[in-house]
Amino acid sequence: MKTATPEATKGVLFGLSAYTIWGCFPLYFALFAGVPSYEVLIHRVIWSCVFLAIVVTALKRWQPIMAALAHPRKLGFVFGCAVFIALNWGVYIYAVETRHVLQASLGYFLTPLVNVGLGMLVLRETISRLQVVAVALAAIAILYQFFLLGLVPWITLVLAFSFGTYGLLRKQVELDGLSGLFVETLLLLPVGLLALAWLGSAGQSHFGDSTTIMVLLISSGIATAVPLLLFAGAARRLRLATVGFLMYINPTLQFLIALFVFDEMMSGEKLLSFAMIWVALGLYSWSAWSGRRRPA
Repeated sequence: MKTATPEATKGVLFGLSAYTIWGCFPLYFALFAGVPSYEVLIHRVIWSCVFLAIVVTALKRWQPIMAALAHPRKLGFVFGCAVFIALNWGVYIYAVETRHVLQASLGYFLTPLVNVGLGMLVLRETISRLQVVAVALAAIAILYQFFLLGLVPWITLVLAFSFGTYGLLRKQVELDGLSGLFVETLLLLPVGLLALAWLGSAGQSHFGDSTTIMVLLISSGIATAVPLLLFAGAARRLRLATVGFLMYINPTLQFLIALFVFDEMMSGEKLLSFAMIWVALGLYSWSAWSGRRRPA
C-alpha cells in the first residue's frame, strides 16, 4: 500500500479547507441581512479585486497579468468569464438572501454533469455511455421538478449553467486561476465602482449603516480569494480525480445547512429529484474513475 506523501497530505488539507469554506458560504452571506444581494455583489467584485491585487503583489505574479492586459483584443474569453462568474455570484447571494439554499446546493451538485454535457455539445468531447446516462438522468430530474412540481428551479439552472459555462470559457484562457480571477474582477471593477457611486448618490448604499456591515462587505474580497488560493494549492498537489471527489463537500454542506440551520422544507418530491441527481453523480463518478483505472 502506498503511503501518502507530505505534499499529497497538504493537498488534501488544502482541498478540504477550500471546499469546506465554500460549503459554509450560506452561513457567511446570511450575515448580510438587510443588504440587497446586488449591493453585496457590487462590493464582492470591488473588494475581491483589491484583495487579489494585494495577493498578486505579495506573490510577485504580475508578469502574466501585465502580458494579458497588453493585448486587450485577446481578453474576450476573460470578459466572458467575468460576466458568468458575476452572474453566478449574484444569483448565489440572492439564493441565500431568499433562503433558497437547497436550490443552490442542487445547482452545484448538477454542475459536473453540466460540464460533461457542455463538453460533449460544444467541444465535441467523447463521453462514455454511462456518462450519457448520468446526464440524461439529471435532465429528467430537472424536468420532473418542472412538470410534476410545477416549479422552474431557475436558481439551480442558472448556478449550474453559469458556472459550467464559466468553466468552458476558462479552458480557453491561458492565465492561471489567481491571475485569471484578478483580471476578471479588474474588468468588472469600473461597473462595480459606477454602481456603487450610483447607490451612494441615490442614498441607497448600506456601506455606512454600521461598522459590522462595513467590515462584512470589505471581507467579501478575502472570502473570495482565500478558498481560491487553497484550491490552487490542492490542485497542484493532487490528482484531478481526487480534487473532483472533494468537490462534493461543497454542495453537501450547503444541503445540510439548508435543512438543519435555515429549516428549508424538503418534500418527498424534492427529495426524489435530489436522489436522481445523486444517482447521476454516482454513475458519472464511477465512469470517470473506471476510465482512469483502465490501462491504455
